[in-house]
Amino acid sequence: MIIKGNFIYTPSLDQMVIRKNEYLVVEDGKVKTFYKALPPKYQTETVIDHTDALIIPAFNDLHIHAPQYINRGIGFDKELLPWLETYTFPMEAKYKDMDFADRSYRLFLHRLWENGTLRFSAFATLHKEATWRLMELCERSGLKAWIGKVNMDRNSPDYLCEDTSQSLQDTEELIQKVTTLQNVNYIITPRFVPSTTEALMRGLGELVKKYDLPVQSHLSENKSEIAWVKELHPNIPTYTEVYEAFGLMPKGKTIMAHCIHLSEPEKAILKERDVMMCHCAQSNADLSSGIMPLKENLDLGLRCCIASDIAGSHTPDMNRHIALSIELSKIYHMQHPEVKAITLPQALFLATKQSGSFFGKVGSFEAGYAFDALVIETEEMPGFLQREPFEKLEQFIYDGKASNILERYVEGKKIPCPFGQSVIF
Repeated sequence: MIIKGNFIYTPSLDQMVIRKNEYLVVEDGKVKTFYKALPPKYQTETVIDHTDALIIPAFNDLHIHAPQYINRGIGFDKELLPWLETYTFPMEAKYKDMDFADRSYRLFLHRLWENGTLRFSAFATLHKEATWRLMELCERSGLKAWIGKVNMDRNSPDYLCEDTSQSLQDTEELIQKVTTLQNVNYIITPRFVPSTTEALMRGLGELVKKYDLPVQSHLSENKSEIAWVKELHPNIPTYTEVYEAFGLMPKGKTIMAHCIHLSEPEKAILKERDVMMCHCAQSNADLSSGIMPLKENLDLGLRCCIASDIAGSHTPDMNRHIALSIELSKIYHMQHPEVKAITLPQALFLATKQSGSFFGKVGSFEAGYAFDALVIETEEMPGFLQREPFEKLEQFIYDGKASNILERYVEGKKIPCPFGQSVIF
């Protein structure tokens, strides 16, 4: 495939590449090389011409609750723990109904596709059958994902609390079953420390080791939550060390969401374990949790990315999360002048290449990277006003919508609307 357009990508946190009106050759779904003018050997090839459009790497969202999509924008007058009890747990209980699960997950996947999130890591619910349905639907959609059945066997409503042995059994069954799919992989998913007993965490840690699996969970989102973890595990110094103690922090293969209120020793552990820390700016504002010191963490060499945390946030649209991450970083800078705010290129890196690294060589247009891409046009007055590529990027990040995305690619394959347009009605 040869595609022409204005390409923008970020090979590193402090580097942005703009290639204006260039040709990109893609082979076997991977980026091969760019040309300013096509050499003779490609002159007879068909070119997909997006001369005036912007082409950026597709978004990757490493912290998202698939069943909560249907609850977006609801209940934000409450903080985290009351919000979970009042809204989240009752909604997740509905996923024992397979018709409900099927309909909701189709809507969820359609919305991700629509707004350019083509890879993600998702929490499902504790329901084995509904989790498998999400996996099947994701496989059909053409999107790629890490998906895990949520594990929770304590401090939860009776209608949403598992038997420990059954939880582990259901998890292992799904681990084995998902190997039949191409687009979906399994990720161990304890909800968070307060909802998982030591026996369950120990069992999940054994599955991590047995199947060499990654882990996703929550860490230090809310001060009340942190105090609760300390009550439950008085002999373990920190929240971070609880996960580590039970084998739930495999090196380079762990996603921890929020990470707002961390001690210096905890940051040292997270750096040593090469944990991906998801900055969920909108969620942390919606639920009054706080502001992760994102740039400070990046300066310390911690591995951070930008994620949505739907429905702790009110939209899954990653451009909105990039924008708010920048805005909150500016507010943090005003409170802490010694810490610089992040820039738009840096935020784009965190939502593309940095988050994409959890999938391998994903999220950039460097040679050998998967061609995951969004073709974007924001021009409202063609012939009257011509924006430069970076200006189009800025406008899309701050005010872009689904209709600005002309095409979506995953590993060089154009991804059509999943399940047809009828899914939204």
